[in-house]
Amino acid sequence: MAGRVVVITGAFGVLGQAVAKAAAGQGARLALIDFAKDAPAGLPSGPEVLVLPGVDLTEANQAGAALDAAADRFGGIDALLNVAGGFTWETLQEGSIGSWPAMYRLNVLTAANASRSAIPHLKRSAAGRIVNVGSSAALKAAMGMGAYAAAKAGVHSLTQALAEELKGDDITVNAVLPSIIDTPQNRADMPGVDPATWVAPDDLAAVMLFLASEAARAVTGALMPVTGRV
Repeated sequence: MAGRVVVITGAFGVLGQAVAKAAAGQGARLALIDFAKDAPAGLPSGPEVLVLPGVDLTEANQAGAALDAAADRFGGIDALLNVAGGFTWETLQEGSIGSWPAMYRLNVLTAANASRSAIPHLKRSAAGRIVNVGSSAALKAAMGMGAYAAAKAGVHSLTQALAEELKGDDITVNAVLPSIIDTPQNRADMPGVDPATWVAPDDLAAVMLFLASEAARAVTGALMPVTGRV
């Protein structure tokens, strides 16, 4: 990844931070985008890092401005890693129907807006890449996972459709499908489950960076399971 310009959305979250640190460790130049206004401590910094807080990627104009700022800073964009998203657990009967459009906006619309804004820049890269974060839950949804799984299924379809759209431009589009990611929030929500079977953020980041690398040129439209031992 040395010298490649990598844009990461949702960069302030647990997975986004893991991806950012791994990419920085491989020599990438980074644009770190997040809805939150305050960057967490320990995020990569320096002249090869552009931090863009307070960006609402559900708004197309804000997504466009953020991606253009990244391209202006580094002279282009080589890879977009769409980590931004959201999760909810609730049954249809007892939950809020508003969760369905909210999950769509947080997971599908953020990825669509960021990708659409990145495409003109990626077309100028010698190895343009888009990597989305889907979910294994979208393949077979469990109880309470309807709104979330439906949104992630939308991410899967976006990935496949965009891969077909861009394959003539030498831009690959793939998605990783994690199971349960080992985060402090998931540990708090599921105290009786062994997190050793879950997916470590660093392991998921490694797969995403492979798909974002020049070495992954033969892979596009893939929905790659990264499920640990769940």
